[in-house]
Amino acid sequence: MHINPSSLRKAALNPILLRFLPNYSSQLALLKENIDHQLILQGRALALQNADRAPLKSLEDAEFKVFSQYGEDGILQYLIREAGLTRDEQIFVEFGVQNYQESNTRYLLQGDQWKGMIIDGSAASIDLVTKSQLYWRHDLTAVAAWIDCDNINDILLDSGFKGAIGLLSIDVDGNDYWIWKKIQVVDPVIVVVEWNSVFGPRHAVSIPYSPSFDRLSAHFSCLYWGASMAAFERLAIQKGYSLIGSNKVGNNLFFVRNDRLGRLRPCSTAEVYVESRFRDSRDQRGRLNFLSGRSRYEQIKDLDVIDLHTNQTTTLAKLDASW
Repeated sequence: MHINPSSLRKAALNPILLRFLPNYSSQLALLKENIDHQLILQGRALALQNADRAPLKSLEDAEFKVFSQYGEDGILQYLIREAGLTRDEQIFVEFGVQNYQESNTRYLLQGDQWKGMIIDGSAASIDLVTKSQLYWRHDLTAVAAWIDCDNINDILLDSGFKGAIGLLSIDVDGNDYWIWKKIQVVDPVIVVVEWNSVFGPRHAVSIPYSPSFDRLSAHFSCLYWGASMAAFERLAIQKGYSLIGSNKVGNNLFFVRNDRLGRLRPCSTAEVYVESRFRDSRDQRGRLNFLSGRSRYEQIKDLDVIDLHTNQTTTLAKLDASW
């Protein structure tokens, strides 16, 4: 905890305040823990309500947020119940978690006591996680690594993660398609991947693979990354999964392995495509400019993408011209 020297001088003039300063950090941690506990209880109640209403017409009906960025916590609780995950399958792997404050798996770790592994390219972020109470209170493995197609399977194996797991969550803002395609050592029941709705609903496309791809430097707009929904739907079919849908805000897709669908209805891109609602685009000076709709497409339409039907390099503009 950082305490401003001027605050200490003021506290010195107030013996009562000074007496409580050493306990500030522990009191704050206790308050946060109590808030987390209340959020988990509320999430559990909402999950039970969704279970009573199942099967739901769409994933949007299951959404609620506890520790996820948007409504992913609710969707995952619903899918886990519908897919009939067993206790032995309560294992997750998640890539791209930053400091793990917002993630797709933290509710599973804290609320449902799953075992898991998180990976992030920032050593500083992973260091924060390993120094937190969350790390020693739960069975969590945290690895700082820049993930690419050549190292992902070894990273998983080296950390003891292989075979059947309940959930794989991929969010690396770039090579997401290529990394999921490459993963072989774990066999998840449910897969969550971040997708780029700016690529539109028509084409199965991804950025070309580059081990060092960085969204921030790939294009000033920060809109050029990842793959389309149709691309992930195509890959899922190849891997034995079905697309179940997207969250309402349009940043995460959800897939369930075909042998565990139960009452879940497979969908297609044409049925469930949504235009993303968040506006995190940048101008050429790196400032947020809050583009939405067609204006985002205009920023990246002439950049290289891989048409996954032909494996040829092309652009969105050329694909749309020939559509």
